[in-house]
Amino acid sequence: MAAENPAAAAEIVHGCLRWDWRWDSTDDRALYLARLVRDLALPLGPVVEGLGGDEGTCERAAQVLELLALGGSGEAREALRAYVREGECWRDVLESAASSWPVEWWDDLEETARHRLQGDETDLWGRPWVRWELAAAPAERAVRPDPLAGETSARLLELLADPGARQEWRHVMVALARREAEPGLLPLVPSLGSADGEYPLPLLPRAVRKLGVLAVPAAREWARAEEDWLAGLGLGVLAEHGEAEDIPALVAELERDWVERRWCGSMYTARGLARFGAEARGAVSLLRRLWLWTPHSYERVSYLEALAEIDPTGLESVYVECLWDCEDDARLLGVERAPDQPEVRGRLEYLRDDELEEPEVRAAARERLAALTGQS
Repeated sequence: MAAENPAAAAEIVHGCLRWDWRWDSTDDRALYLARLVRDLALPLGPVVEGLGGDEGTCERAAQVLELLALGGSGEAREALRAYVREGECWRDVLESAASSWPVEWWDDLEETARHRLQGDETDLWGRPWVRWELAAAPAERAVRPDPLAGETSARLLELLADPGARQEWRHVMVALARREAEPGLLPLVPSLGSADGEYPLPLLPRAVRKLGVLAVPAAREWARAEEDWLAGLGLGVLAEHGEAEDIPALVAELERDWVERRWCGSMYTARGLARFGAEARGAVSLLRRLWLWTPHSYERVSYLEALAEIDPTGLESVYVECLWDCEDDARLLGVERAPDQPEVRGRLEYLRDDELEEPEVRAAARERLAALTGQS
């Protein structure tokens, strides 16, 4: 497309920066878009203009420019430095760039930053502020106090069992989450939803996960509950620690996710099913559909890994496709498993040598190429 109509290619790529088409902001797009800008030799002007858009557009443009600067674009680097001097969201841009850039690229902006803060030195975090002694290093930050640290676990459970002590429940969960697993929590779990009945209490899932297999019998009951949060908590335990008898419940949950288009979190069910290998073959069709249709790019690799354990038929071509994926864990999977063929070797060389690529992916590509060369 780029060779036939470069203007159309530019409009598509720049459009992805102006408008966020992702289902979830955690999906990774910056490296994918930065590569397109660089490899298609697209003009940077429209990307730089994105810095002046709304907060989301500015963030997307800044992330792409950060990467292009690392790849050797002086224009991208100077555009971001200029934005730190004059832009509205300059603090976010500075913090993000400083997390990946060499210190000499931003250290001279200290005077500008101090001037722009105008005495507002609250809520500062990250590399520049620590270096300039305007914020404490992470290890030096105060740990939130635990007001119930001195209470016994038995007393904490008494408070959870008392509806009249509901105002204390948040502090109770903080205390329990910091302690060893507490089996006495299990019978109380169904009553520990939020006041509106939509969610579990904060930190309750963490406290339950500590119980491991001890929570499985109760989790089988929770999985049949009408409350979505409780059923989800139970199925999560079964995915991590359940046995073969729990496979039908997990497959049914995966099917509900597909039918109701509940795209968030199916990867955890998939990982649980992967533990059972071929015994979970009833999930294969669902896993393939989720791989093809999920809008969450960060969940896709979990479906592939599950298929690899349950039924790997036909995955060779998918692993090749992974070499071009926007998510680094998918590219890693492709690097490790794509079959040896000229197209794959060429892409491995590209990933190995690309300065924009994640170090882990570059290293894996280097190792795989060395292994392939040694075999030839």
